[in-house]
Amino acid sequence: MANLYKKESPFQVFISFKKYLDVLEHIRYNDRLEYRANYAESLIEKTKNFKELRDGFQDLSVFEKHKDLIKLLLADLFPTGLTRNEIKAAGIPLTNLTFNYTERFQNILNDAGKDFEIEFRDISDDEYYVFCCCLILQTYLKKDIKVTIPFYYDIPDKQGIMKHYKITVNSDFSDVYPAEGTKIPSDDVLDMLLENLDDVQLWKKYFQPESWILNGFSIISLIDCTSEVALSDLKSSMIKIDLENPSPDENLKEIFKSYFDVAELNFGLMLFNIKNKRLEKLPIYENVFTNHLLDFWINTFDEEARKTAFENISYNSKPVVVSNVDNLDEEIKKLPTFNILKDNNINSFMVIPIMKDNELLAMMEFTSPIANSLNGLKLKKLEFVADMIIFSLSRFTYERNNQIEAIIQREYTTIHDSVIWKFRNEAERYFNAYLSKKIYTLKEISFKNLTPLFSFSDIRSSSDKRFKLMLEDLNQQIDGLHEVMTILNSSEAEKYSLALDVFENELNNEIKADTEQRFQRLLREEIHPYLQGQLEVKSEETIKEKIKNYFSQVFTQNDLFYANRKNLDDSITLLNRKLADILDEKQVAAQEIFPHYFERFKSDGVEHNLYIGPNIAPELPYSTKVVNELRYWQLETICTMEHEFRLFKKDLPVSLDIASLIFVYNEKIDIRFRMDEKRFDVDGAFNSNFEIIKKRLEKAHIKDSDERITCPGKITIVYFGLENQREYLQYIHRLQQQNILKSDVELLRVEDLQGITGLLAMRVSLA
Repeated sequence: MANLYKKESPFQVFISFKKYLDVLEHIRYNDRLEYRANYAESLIEKTKNFKELRDGFQDLSVFEKHKDLIKLLLADLFPTGLTRNEIKAAGIPLTNLTFNYTERFQNILNDAGKDFEIEFRDISDDEYYVFCCCLILQTYLKKDIKVTIPFYYDIPDKQGIMKHYKITVNSDFSDVYPAEGTKIPSDDVLDMLLENLDDVQLWKKYFQPESWILNGFSIISLIDCTSEVALSDLKSSMIKIDLENPSPDENLKEIFKSYFDVAELNFGLMLFNIKNKRLEKLPIYENVFTNHLLDFWINTFDEEARKTAFENISYNSKPVVVSNVDNLDEEIKKLPTFNILKDNNINSFMVIPIMKDNELLAMMEFTSPIANSLNGLKLKKLEFVADMIIFSLSRFTYERNNQIEAIIQREYTTIHDSVIWKFRNEAERYFNAYLSKKIYTLKEISFKNLTPLFSFSDIRSSSDKRFKLMLEDLNQQIDGLHEVMTILNSSEAEKYSLALDVFENELNNEIKADTEQRFQRLLREEIHPYLQGQLEVKSEETIKEKIKNYFSQVFTQNDLFYANRKNLDDSITLLNRKLADILDEKQVAAQEIFPHYFERFKSDGVEHNLYIGPNIAPELPYSTKVVNELRYWQLETICTMEHEFRLFKKDLPVSLDIASLIFVYNEKIDIRFRMDEKRFDVDGAFNSNFEIIKKRLEKAHIKDSDERITCPGKITIVYFGLENQREYLQYIHRLQQQNILKSDVELLRVEDLQGITGLLAMRVSLA
């Protein structure tokens, strides 16, 4: 027997049989049937010495003390003839305390186990409190409201299958009334409360905890609605993509167990890719679904056989149901499929094609180690959820395609979030014209009078490093081949050794533009076929091991040793990814300053452009202050990228340095979306001057010097006039106060570039 329900409520709960004893009093004096009057009198006499049964009590030990008397008292309400059929008990209203069970109810609780405690399903403490208040409104204050929150018990059976029972309550024998000193709210307050059902604190203000009395008992009846609840759960738990929490719903298998009433059940599902004619797993459900049969099918048969099978399914989409695999024909038992069944302890199964518009959408499987647990009746039961499954899978496919499109949009195109509204507006006009059967030509997308911000963090001397590492790779390969040719000791091997000497001399003394290509051709057409042949004819293990060791170092795509250059490529990839990630993360804050068009590029380093202007976000106020804030953001972000680079530099396979530059350009430019290239570009000859300067700054020098204007460990800012100089000195001063930059600011002139003169620069070291 449970304790009184411990959820906070507006009630003081007392257990009382007063109202039922009043009914017996009425029968005693008014019933025309003498035996009923005598029976009622007998019960009243038996209870008259136990005033607590009439007056009410909270001490649960009274139940044990009067257990037999209470059972006798309630006998009319619990007929013996129905005890094995009805799931019924007496209970204390709005608590989980139940007693006086029918035999069937008691058996259900026994099967659940002695440690099982009965609990209401899916109701929060706040919902429970407000529900209790609504009962006061309905019963005592006679408000015409319908309190229809359904209550359920979830009780496992002896096989572990979760059963769901709907609770119906008869409260004829209970009373609700205010405790002494309780103030009853006015009608205006009650109306206000009913408009704020979610505000539990407001309800507690007018219906304080334990300010009302709930006195009596109720009759609780349970109805087994496991299939209905499982069906409802399936509707909310079928396959879906939750972008905030991309994790599987692991309850799905348990829900199917309840729905089919099968204690041991595995569920598998694969989507059908119509374009590629193949089944595909759902990655986040791999550890939830068990695709024994579908896995075997797609991994065993060749592609042609699978395609033929899928075509046949389109014509005959009948499910396969086997109740007991031991009853299969002897010929079938000889097939590999039967071994899969036995190896995985599958004794009963169903394989079901899910069709929509005569096309295969997915394949489902249900398997169980319990023979005869899956059959035609279970398949029939699945028909009730077929439409819901089709809807769920269609929705999943739709959502997945949307997300794939979003990834393509984000990763492979340059239609940035800040400007996509203009594309959407144009697309809406086109679509509306299409619906109206009118001709509409898509207009060009452009943004005018924008202020550009440009910066790059360039990997210093990457070309020189790549050349040196290429020489190391090729020299190592030639040394390795010399060792192999020496051990082979044949006239042909000697011929190849001489050819290798020629290439080695050329590589290290007077390398030509086509040296690597000619060496590659020699390897591919002569040396490698020769060595492959030696593997087949030579019996000595030492020779074979030497040749195999050589080939293990060859990069198959170009027949060359590539380890050193691969380390460089990996280092550049890691560096670019890290810098780009920092830039993307910082961009979130930049967009909050003012929406702008942003693009970045990765090559030997990372560069980015910002284009700022009022027509990118016409609804927001715009001023030069926006440009100032974003210029400071850019400088601070470059400093962060440089600082983070210092931290992870030591972890790179090849040591690298970066040099960062910011170019300040005051002229307004236009950008236009080029439909042929599917990207934005500066528009017009006048605006192209910005692009020309950007490209020439990469290799520019300090005026009258051989020194590059960029320098590892320093930030370089290139600009045109003293106004920009004063502006950026203020930004630098702010960062110096934060110990991000040092105080060694250099003011420089940039060498005259082709068609460009008068550029100024400043450099400052990172702290």
